[in-house]
Amino acid sequence: MDSPCIASCKLNADKICLGCFRHIEEIVDWNKKTEPEQQAIYQAIAIRQQQLATVTLSSAGTSPITQAEWQQAKAALAQKKLQRLS
Repeated sequence: MDSPCIASCKLNADKICLGCFRHIEEIVDWNKKTEPEQQAIYQAIAIRQQQLATVTLSSAGTSPITQAEWQQAKAALAQKKLQRLS
């Protein structure tokens, strides 16, 4: 399934991208998700998009995804995976 990324990454305070409406952890882990998991993310995107419809990319409180945020999200996902396996 294609990524919903539109190459317009700006995170709000909740770490939701205002370009594709995915949470940073969903962005980082997209290629590892199964198709049903990706479909569930697309459903969450539709809900978030409606909830954030009044927010624009130029709104205060947004920032580009930093390398540090990307690494933190990857580490958080790895930790969650370890917890599920133990």
